[in-house]
Amino acid sequence: MPLVRIDALGADPARLDALGQAVQDALVETLGVPPEDRFQVLSGHAGVTSTLRYDDHLGIPKDDSVVFVAITLRAGRTPDRKRALYRRIADLVHERTGTHPQNVLVTLTENTSVDWSFGHGLAQYAPAGEEPAGALS
Repeated sequence: MPLVRIDALGADPARLDALGQAVQDALVETLGVPPEDRFQVLSGHAGVTSTLRYDDHLGIPKDDSVVFVAITLRAGRTPDRKRALYRRIADLVHERTGTHPQNVLVTLTENTSVDWSFGHGLAQYAPAGEEPAGALS
């Protein structure tokens, strides 16, 4: 149930779909997220009314095929699993869209079970008066 936001310059619907599927597949493969747990916001930026700004931070050059991937998920993954996720996202994005790995920026934001509501105004993973339920995903 990670929430994924993907922002890309000049991305048409087909590229956005490929980016979204690449990230979802990487989450399933590296973190064990169930395949049906897909929550994504995919945004293409035309460079006119909306755009992305970037520089060559840490000496890693970017160009106009840059992709920002922001993932919010429950805490608990090891650093090695996070590194595997970053690598797999970069590899799948390159394979499916031709975007060079140096153009894929990924951030993870972790929170706890009570920080999620999937509808009905309830904290499904942390009902009132109960310990949080549900496996990490």
